[in-house]
Amino acid sequence: MLVLAAGALAIRSVPLLATSAEYASLSARNLYAVNQSSKNRGSISIYDIDAGHRLIKTIHTVPDVADVRGVAVSAVTGKLYVAYRNTAGVGTIYCVNVINETVLWNKAINAGVDRLAINPNGQLLYVPTGEEGSANYINVVDANTGDIVRRVYFSNRSHDTLYPLSGPIFQETKATDGSGHYLYLIDPSSYAVSRIGPYSGILGPYAVDGTSSYAVNNVTDLWGMQVVNLKTGQIITANIPNHPSSGDVGLLHGIGWSPDQSEVWQSSTWNDPHIYVWDTLNPMAPILKKRLALRSSRGAHWLTFDIRGDHAYVAPNKNSDEDTEIFNTRAHTSVGVIGSSEDMLEIDFLNGKISQVGDQFGIGRALR
Repeated sequence: MLVLAAGALAIRSVPLLATSAEYASLSARNLYAVNQSSKNRGSISIYDIDAGHRLIKTIHTVPDVADVRGVAVSAVTGKLYVAYRNTAGVGTIYCVNVINETVLWNKAINAGVDRLAINPNGQLLYVPTGEEGSANYINVVDANTGDIVRRVYFSNRSHDTLYPLSGPIFQETKATDGSGHYLYLIDPSSYAVSRIGPYSGILGPYAVDGTSSYAVNNVTDLWGMQVVNLKTGQIITANIPNHPSSGDVGLLHGIGWSPDQSEVWQSSTWNDPHIYVWDTLNPMAPILKKRLALRSSRGAHWLTFDIRGDHAYVAPNKNSDEDTEIFNTRAHTSVGVIGSSEDMLEIDFLNGKISQVGDQFGIGRALR
């Protein structure tokens, strides 16, 4: 097991600038993006959202990051967590103090990691064991130490854990035994597991609205998305007309609500360089309204938004060296790029303290 004691590893920042607390003393909205390109994989670049996403600094964290799997942060504790696999394939999480930019711990997690979530109180992490793994549980991890405190059993090949604004814990699996056709809900108090479905295929990326009333899903072998009413269990299918291929669809990979929930943005296949924008004022009757071209010649793998919903961040294929594209969500136009990342979230500061944080998922934020 790989273990680094608290405070044992200092972070080197490039360029040499003030710490996050010093920089944010006048208030700031910053995007923390975990880099996935081969030249700096696993480091964290910080961008000033209100200054045209100007690069503030890059924080070099831990060595031997081969595959970044997810990021989460707590506004309560000021700690940020990155799940990754090293070159030996060992699933690991490192924890960073956002304010002074030091790595507090870096631990291997048995039996693996994938896109993780954090409890709103900042004390527990919910860590799937990996979409390629055989372990039939997710781990609940002490966010202060990195120690596993319990397992929650439901199926194997777990990935994409989400704790939306209104809870509970949402979980998916890529299992091929039929269990992958369901969306799972885990009670954060009792750890009781329930499920909704079946969907038409194995589930991919998804997003939940602000009141946990609706979820939108990428689903295998579907040119479009499926939307579920989480209160009734009703599932509807929204098809993309005139899609680019009638062949093997595979999985459209990447989906998110705009924070005001008026739209859902959806990535396409790996080789279709477009984003599809749905009007979701009626979530159970979405209308396709836009088809946005990407700068890349290939498709996107993930997308998310800033907290206000001014910008959408569209990530390239996994571990690509291509840039992550920024869209103005009001005009539906491309306005720039940042370094390659799909594991990113916003952290806002007020008088040197964290005031609010975003999410790696494109979650809805309308609490109505």
